[in-house]
Amino acid sequence: MMSSERERDHERTREARIESLHAAAAERILVLDGSWGLKIQELDLSEAEFRGERFAEHPLPLRGNIDLLCLTRPAVVTELLEAYLHAGADIISTNTFTANAISQADYGTDGVVTELNLTAARLARAAAERMTKTDPSQPRWVAGSIGPTNRALSPSHELGGDPATLGDVDFDQLYDAYREQALALHAGGVDLFLVETVFDTLNAKAALKSILDLQDEGLTPLPIWISGTIAAGSGRTRSGQTVDAFWTSVRHAEPFAVGLNCSLGADLMRPHVTELAGAADTLVSVYPNAIDEPSSPEGLSLQLRELAQAGLVNVVGGCCGTTPAHIRAIAEAVAGLPPRPVPDLRPALRLSGLEPLAPS
Repeated sequence: MMSSERERDHERTREARIESLHAAAAERILVLDGSWGLKIQELDLSEAEFRGERFAEHPLPLRGNIDLLCLTRPAVVTELLEAYLHAGADIISTNTFTANAISQADYGTDGVVTELNLTAARLARAAAERMTKTDPSQPRWVAGSIGPTNRALSPSHELGGDPATLGDVDFDQLYDAYREQALALHAGGVDLFLVETVFDTLNAKAALKSILDLQDEGLTPLPIWISGTIAAGSGRTRSGQTVDAFWTSVRHAEPFAVGLNCSLGADLMRPHVTELAGAADTLVSVYPNAIDEPSSPEGLSLQLRELAQAGLVNVVGGCCGTTPAHIRAIAEAVAGLPPRPVPDLRPALRLSGLEPLAPS
């Protein structure tokens, strides 16, 4: 088979997977995987293990660059992907949260970003396909994880923190970094893009434009999932937006799903998820952490079950501090519960700054 024919066959297969994703989301609550950081930390890998042979002479420290393990310790990455799949995750995310040129520059590894994302996507794709073959009635999907980077477009005084590590990047730089990542994830075979842990909506807009531009260039359109994070106490993103205003700012991308992750436990997230569920005419997701509000698998799964019983969610999972045990408990807790019905909102002009502006 010619290369172009193989590529067309791969895209037809991916389009079929996307159709099955939409069909599954209409029937049941889907389950995302959990965190990478905690399980990797538990392995207590050394500097030499992070480096591997390839980066043995690299001039900068690499310990802690979890995404680089896709190249230096792929078996570690595959083992965790499979653990989440066996725990019941419908969707696994690529190990690429910081796999962009801006974040990787801190390690001096920005030159391998394309390879890193390609490899991460292929590892996840292979794991998902192996699991699907064992039970074709429950297909599994791969979300390309796109994190916020360690820089921000919004003025640093709005976000707090050290100006030297926040507001020193422009839109074009972020766009280029996200474009490189999105292209590689697409080529590696992901089924959807997960723009996650959004703390600055301007950053997210750069990511979204880079993804939408791929469609304009003829690549197969993939579903987009957007997940923001809010500051404890304020109920706003770190750049100051309410949950409703955040949704209004990203709604133009027509995402497959929008939601909240990180920052808070499920109980503290509930009022904000409720607000989002009332405003968003798409699927709503929530994957809280188990660090700021320590929670056992049983405790977190009970909290998410209560959100599901209230008709607030379509996708659930875990963020920081969660493990395969958490995901197994969550999958069991929401099994058989109906997904949140997506509301049919009347057409209207909706605008937002820090607050939403919409018809009453």
